[in-house]
Amino acid sequence: MSSSKVTPGIRVGIGGWTFEPWRDNFYPADLPQKQELHYASRQVTAIEVNGTYYSTMKPESFRKWHDETPEDFVFSLKASRFATNRKLLAGAGESITRFVESGIGELKNKLGPIVWQFMPTKAFEAEDFAAFLALLPKKEGSRALRHVMDVRHESFMTPDYLALARRHGVATVFTDSPKFPSFANLTADFAYARLMNSDAKLKNGYAPKALAAWAGHAQHWAEGGTPAGLPRVDGVDDVAAKTREVFVFFINGAKEKAPAAAGALLAKLRG
Repeated sequence: MSSSKVTPGIRVGIGGWTFEPWRDNFYPADLPQKQELHYASRQVTAIEVNGTYYSTMKPESFRKWHDETPEDFVFSLKASRFATNRKLLAGAGESITRFVESGIGELKNKLGPIVWQFMPTKAFEAEDFAAFLALLPKKEGSRALRHVMDVRHESFMTPDYLALARRHGVATVFTDSPKFPSFANLTADFAYARLMNSDAKLKNGYAPKALAAWAGHAQHWAEGGTPAGLPRVDGVDDVAAKTREVFVFFINGAKEKAPAAAGALLAKLRG
């Protein structure tokens, strides 16, 4: 499966590359485990790294990932949980700095958005959240950083949160999971979707009609539009853009189906 000839700006991927069930339905049977990233990065166009949420990686790891993947590949990194899983976000400065200075710059041009994931119990408190956003660095060295908020409490579904995110130039995750709030208002000049509702009974995790719809949504976003049919907070427009970079990750849900779903969506986008 080639990762080329997809609409410029649209990236489709999976979460990580080490998952035992994928050795039965994604990786070739005789593939050495140390070659999994090399293989996966040539089937999809982006990977969201979950390991960085749980532990601090070394610069050598980021350098190795950079060297093993195609030139146009991108890694999205989930930021350290020590920065987000706290009562007062305003005190996260040290944890944020430790993560950003852990060597992520070694990914160079393959460094994609950084995802800051919050607990489902973390409610929106405007003053504290504003203080957190003010702590997020705009650059790492000379490289610009892009930040994405994965907010999981329905109190964030308000114009106040959206205005705050927009003011700081950070994106907001859209998810189709019924477990978390789902709103597609764009608060930055790029879109970031985490699709978590795959069904183990379906060949590709999602029905062909659903994948066709997601191909359409991604195209609309990439062309600077607002897709119809996605839930939104009423009365709040998207950040205007002539074109956008779009990230769509199949993640969680029936995870064993994620590579098939990503491959099927890439095929529809090429079609």
